Amino acid sequence: MVADKWSVLVVHALLSGTKRHHELMDEVEGISQKMLTQTLRELELNGLLERTVFAEVPPRVEYSLTPIGRTLGGPVKRLAAWAEAHAYELLAARQANAVR
Repeated sequence: MVADKWSVLVVHALLSGTKRHHELMDEVEGISQKMLTQTLRELELNGLLERTVFAEVPPRVEYSLTPIGRTLGGPVKRLAAWAEAHAYELLAARQANAVR
């Protein structure tokens, strides 16, 4: 449910607060519009994300974590810290294996 790459990155982006679609596109590096929309729908379906539509012209939509979604903050922050701490090792392994 939350173990895929994009879900973790979207949750991490939303830990700092409510965001609009284009803000998430800017913050989640490498995600396509289609994949972001699909990920947001999946997180909403699973009760981790709240989608708020404002009756404006043009319509404004904001995304935020639900209370249960915010409980992912600790694990996601620890995972992000681990990834940052080992980024060079992971990159070196990837490059070494790509040469094979």
